[in-house]
Amino acid sequence: MTTPDGTSPDGTTPDGTTPHGTTHDGTSPDGTTRDEASPDGTSPEPGTTVVHLVRHGEVFNPEKILYGRLPNYRLSDAGQQQAKVTAEYLAELDVAAVVASPLLRAQQTAAPIAAAHGLPVLTDHRLIESRNFFEGRKFEASPRLLRDPKMWSVLRNPLKPSWGEPYTEIADRMLRAAEDWRDTHPGRHVVLVSHQLPVWTARRALEGKRLFHRPDRRQCALASVTSAVYRDGELLRVDYAEPNGPTATGSGSVGA
Repeated sequence: MTTPDGTSPDGTTPDGTTPHGTTHDGTSPDGTTRDEASPDGTSPEPGTTVVHLVRHGEVFNPEKILYGRLPNYRLSDAGQQQAKVTAEYLAELDVAAVVASPLLRAQQTAAPIAAAHGLPVLTDHRLIESRNFFEGRKFEASPRLLRDPKMWSVLRNPLKPSWGEPYTEIADRMLRAAEDWRDTHPGRHVVLVSHQLPVWTARRALEGKRLFHRPDRRQCALASVTSAVYRDGELLRVDYAEPNGPTATGSGSVGA
């Protein structure tokens, strides 16, 4: 029996892990703990490179606008705290670069992570939020949308999706960014700060899953860390952690 978020009553997901990506005894699905990733707990496993895809923190968005790529949407006070917690989570790792989407909320989330390592925040436009027809509007997915003939052409193909940037394009730019930064810093950790849909789409592509999905089932909480572990350019596994706990449906997450 599972709860609506896909966990069982003891807090585990169907694969036996907690929402933080570890089992209840503190191990990952492959039996290692986070501290066992390397002899000193800070570097990747010997011969591996790790790319961490971080979703930004909560955004100040009292009007509940689907802000998409609109500029000047900043982190809320809670979002700033989430960024600090995630920075602490990553602080002991051997991070070679911290790179962010050009949007303000991603840059602000990256700032404390970079500061913890004495690094600048670099910018990669491939990490930007996805395009969306509903950008700038108050948006609520409901049957009322389907009753509006003006929306029929916009909503005609949820598999692509027809109302925004195609999943295939999102996956392509995100994976190219991850691979480029991975190859630039072999044997170390790299942090890429992006947005919910791009991070989740990249993860599904990495795991060989279909890109179409239900938005309410994304495992990509605010300020969460999705980590792709590579050896010699080949993906070993994808880990997931929620330093701030399960916050994906928290206030401010609209259009995140």
